[in-house]
Amino acid sequence: MPTAFITGATAGLGAAFARRLASDGFDLVLLARDAERLDRTAANLHDRYAVRAEALPADLSTDDGLATAEGRVRDVDLLVNNAGFGNRGVFLDVPVSDEITMLKVHCEAVLRLTHTALPGMLERERGGIINVASAAAFTARGTYGASKAWVVSFSQGVAADIARRSQGRVRVMALCPGFVHTEFHDRANMDMSDLPDFMWLDKDDVVAAGLRDLRRGVQVSIPGAQYKALIAATRLIPRGLLTRLSSNTGRKYK
Repeated sequence: MPTAFITGATAGLGAAFARRLASDGFDLVLLARDAERLDRTAANLHDRYAVRAEALPADLSTDDGLATAEGRVRDVDLLVNNAGFGNRGVFLDVPVSDEITMLKVHCEAVLRLTHTALPGMLERERGGIINVASAAAFTARGTYGASKAWVVSFSQGVAADIARRSQGRVRVMALCPGFVHTEFHDRANMDMSDLPDFMWLDKDDVVAAGLRDLRRGVQVSIPGAQYKALIAATRLIPRGLLTRLSSNTGRKYK
């Protein structure tokens, strides 16, 4: 069976990826910080789908956690770099240590795990990497948006770098969902009550779109017709106006 390695695997998109890939017959390596919740998730997936589900507790904001992840990701067939979070407030209202932690999880972990997983995939001439970014990558959203913009640019660059060697058999893609119904916003203490219903995406639909686009060789996947249109429109809106609009939408804190 092929093996998928998923970071941030106990909630939100990570848990949705785990369910979908298990149902597709993938064995799983699941990484998250909460060991107890991770064990329950792995056991449930094993029992429901009869796949191997390995729990790998680790904190990707630490060097030890990153080393643990690197030591296990070398021989997987699919890597989903999904771990991420939002800070509770805007820039200057957040301790700089929290901003640096975000960059470590969103950027350094993605870079290091991609760098570790790719050589084996290229040698075996098969495999894929999905780096979960965000529609915020195309707007002005402080450190969060900047880190996700880095993920998009990095993923596109790596995909181009390996194109000749992989001959299309190994693919790297950035997945850029908009607002998704997960625990993300509650954890960041964000008040989302004013967000229109049409802006919300279903996490299972996002996962399905991402996996479909990876198979098609898409380098930047944007799930949802509304977000395809909105992101296309950002190229036409004056940058100053875009900054004002995007910095305020969905950023009320409780």
